[in-house]
Amino acid sequence: MALLPILTAPDPRLKKKSLPVEAVDDGVRQLMDDMLETMYDAPGIGLAAPQIGVLKRVIVLDIEREDTKTGPLFMANPEIIDASDEDVSYEEGCLSVPEHYSDVVRPAKVTVRYLDREGKVQELAAEGLLATCLQHEIDHLDGILFIDHISALKRNMILRKLLKARKEQERDAAHGKPAVAKDPEHAL
Repeated sequence: MALLPILTAPDPRLKKKSLPVEAVDDGVRQLMDDMLETMYDAPGIGLAAPQIGVLKRVIVLDIEREDTKTGPLFMANPEIIDASDEDVSYEEGCLSVPEHYSDVVRPAKVTVRYLDREGKVQELAAEGLLATCLQHEIDHLDGILFIDHISALKRNMILRKLLKARKEQERDAAHGKPAVAKDPEHAL
């Protein structure tokens, strides 16, 4: 397994649509394992392949909360096949939008069809944090970030701050200053 660099907004690769996985083979399973290790290290609770620059429809999740214990979930070609009419708001964060959080309204319950680690078709009904996380990660596969669900004013403010932080990191790196480790809490 390998730790992979996570892309941060406004990297244009995060806005591209991912391609379906033809089959869950050893290469896809290795990608899933590397993504899971990268997600745990970040730390986060979900990661989509585009966040590491791979335009494949693959996501990994692991939600360990008092009310939800999923263990690691590996999904290829996940698609929402049903969503509730009821919506909920959840404060979301993202490993690709570090240190920024915003309330996002999404369907309260979803059913997702996907290929598991062995390539078998599965369906998962989810609500609460798991439903939010699934929708958030599936959005990544379509080039959508959680900040695309908030007002343009707030989104542009966040993107400007991220661009400024990136320029400061590049300047510091050019002058030999070490990067400061961040600890994003609640990052999906």
